[in-house]
Amino acid sequence: MSDTRKGIDMKNLLSAILLMTVMSFSANAQEQGHLKVTTTVQKEQVTVNEAGETERQLVAADTVVPGETVIYTITFQNISDEPTENVVITNPIDESLTYVDGSAFGPGTDIQFSVDGGQTFAPREALTVDEDGSDRPAEAKDFTHIRWVMQQELAAGAQGTARFSAVLK
Repeated sequence: MSDTRKGIDMKNLLSAILLMTVMSFSANAQEQGHLKVTTTVQKEQVTVNEAGETERQLVAADTVVPGETVIYTITFQNISDEPTENVVITNPIDESLTYVDGSAFGPGTDIQFSVDGGQTFAPREALTVDEDGSDRPAEAKDFTHIRWVMQQELAAGAQGTARFSAVLK
């Protein structure tokens, strides 16, 4: 974007990302639709109250300007009457965003990243990228996808959460 004062409509971006989001589960769960997945995009709003104290809260990221950070929260719930095994949530990082290093969070999950458009995944420290004919350790700016792999089954009715932050370029 040439004019950094212009914002991006996050509702349209979220719609595009949701269309690209790949959610992989065990074949049984995917076929039977055991999971309900919801993604929200927020940003931190800082205000000063009447006492002069700074207050921070998360608000809908309807419009974001370059340099602002957005927080993605992916909530997934097992809507079946049976436990679901092998739950894997994969979320692309839109090319207009840069992942905030260390921000991925997901209780009870192993977090993996991709630097090749979601073709392969590995822990952050295991990834490398080719730069001018030699490999270097992958950096946050190189990540194209994040994957959360549940370490235990997700009980009937149970819910999980995955989260990460990214900065609009």
